Amino acid sequence: MYTEKVMDHFQNPRNVGEIENASGTGTVGNAKCGDIMRIYLDIDENQVIRDVKFKTFGCGAAVATSSMATEMVKGKTVQEAMEVTNKAVMEALDGLPPVKVHCSLLAEEAIHAALWDYAEKNGITIQGLEKPKSDISEHEEDEEY
Repeated sequence: MYTEKVMDHFQNPRNVGEIENASGTGTVGNAKCGDIMRIYLDIDENQVIRDVKFKTFGCGAAVATSSMATEMVKGKTVQEAMEVTNKAVMEALDGLPPVKVHCSLLAEEAIHAALWDYAEKNGITIQGLEKPKSDISEHEEDEEY
């Protein structure tokens, strides 16, 4: 069963949409379950996330974790956004069923992918940030059918 918070974020997702000319965009996906998440960040000159939007194709838990993750990074610095983990997203939603934990991991990876894109565009290094593994545009041809 889903918690009330998961249901609320699924039925009333926050920050849905796109940001034109985003400071950073991250797209991640899980081929096995079919969830795809794209997160857009608008970051100001002080490295504060002014705005964040998402588009998610997937189950209710994927939508809910995307929504919660965007709420958790909005108004934070880039470095503070790095501290938003899948565990923190799950806790903020009062938990997820074990088979849906991967959705919270996708949310964390999408934020990191968007931060990576921002860092690349601006020629900067973000402490603790590694090149995203799950950028689906890079690995589509690697999938075996």
